[in-house]
Amino acid sequence: MPPSRGYLRVKGTDVVDEQGERVILKGAATGGHTNMENFITGYPGHEHEMRAALLEVLGKEKYDYFFDRFLDYFFTAADAKFFASVGLNCIRIPMNHRYFMDDMNPSVIKPEGFKLVDRIVDLTILDMHTFPGGQNQGWHSDSGLHRATFWEHKDLQDRATNMWVEIAKYYAGNTWIAGYNPMNEPADPEHQRLQVWYRQVEKAIREVDPHHILWLDGNTYSMDFTGFKEVLPNCVYAIHDYATMGFPAGDRYTGSSEQKDVLRKSYERKVEFMREHKVPIWNGEFGPVYASPGEENYEQINQQRYNLLGEQLSIYKQDQIHWSIWLYKDIGFQGMVYANPDSAYMKLLKPFFEKKKRLGLDKWGRDDTHVKHVYDPLIAHIKEEIPEKFQRRRYPHHWGLEGHVHRVVREMLVSELLTYEYASYFEGKSMEELDELAASFKFENCLKRDGLNKILQADAGINE
Repeated sequence: MPPSRGYLRVKGTDVVDEQGERVILKGAATGGHTNMENFITGYPGHEHEMRAALLEVLGKEKYDYFFDRFLDYFFTAADAKFFASVGLNCIRIPMNHRYFMDDMNPSVIKPEGFKLVDRIVDLTILDMHTFPGGQNQGWHSDSGLHRATFWEHKDLQDRATNMWVEIAKYYAGNTWIAGYNPMNEPADPEHQRLQVWYRQVEKAIREVDPHHILWLDGNTYSMDFTGFKEVLPNCVYAIHDYATMGFPAGDRYTGSSEQKDVLRKSYERKVEFMREHKVPIWNGEFGPVYASPGEENYEQINQQRYNLLGEQLSIYKQDQIHWSIWLYKDIGFQGMVYANPDSAYMKLLKPFFEKKKRLGLDKWGRDDTHVKHVYDPLIAHIKEEIPEKFQRRRYPHHWGLEGHVHRVVREMLVSELLTYEYASYFEGKSMEELDELAASFKFENCLKRDGLNKILQADAGINE
């Protein structure tokens, strides 16, 4: 392990180490480890619902055993070695607040969360990916709601601040921590409560940890800084820069000058605040989803998406910004490495994954081919009955009416019901079988996405 570069800090538009040398952080998020998102590990809906269903099916002893094994296997020394081999120097760890906080006993911070993070810590940005009540309307805030009620309750905001104080207190002396990403993808409909909470949490963290950088996401899923009026000290401001051309519903990327212009303009709009205030830029998430073998023209589609990713990286390199790709490991949508289709987990759940794909439950990269005839009439009916000016009142506005209908019906109701079917596949499994299922996510048992990893290596100047 190389020696620590000491506490990183913000100096103008740069991040520097204790010797004042400029540092560019390039990394990836661990993904479905300390925050298990549905498309990453294959369950439907929300993590807390999936866990409750598995607890009911497995019982406490087997439930604890399976998740202990899963968490042990998901990120090991072999993963860290591979991480470094592709030229990445920073790990973003998405965390579910439930590892640190019990909603029925919110004043007590649980030690389990620290134990999980301590397994990974090297040069790391700690990212709180979920919040009580939900900091956004998406499935990945693990609220089970279609509203971000975190912004409606001061008690929830204070609980989150207190949680961060305890995390900062624990890691205050750890120079391997590159900083704290206090909130992933906030979505405050009023565009001002987020800034109030940022000021609150920044002040509280500084009282126990004056050193570490805070990496602060913009509003509306890290894409909007229009409500930001000030720059907080020793903070980096973060965008998320996903391109619709990297998803099944978007236009295919051909590398035309017009498409490159779209990528650049989207990026420039998001970073305008940072340029104006002369502060560092961090792209905390980006990356296409990839087609699977067996899908029509999947190799051609994936090459187009690799080309798209390469163009985005060229933009970031030109501006020398910090970035973290989404994501490191999954079951085959985006990961740098992914579970082998011949592994125990993938073989067991193959029929369920096929059903979930056919139903188009996961928002991430879904294909509506088999369900369009079901949802289109519902959406048409609502559009006919509700005047357009009232439809537009629903935030986030860029989702449109369609996005909000899908969020409530598909990503919540249908997905929650399917959670029990997912859990049923684990019924009757022995300890040995559960261990084998969890081991499907060990690095040694996974496949590498070579097309993606070669692009990352090329960006880092590494030749195979």
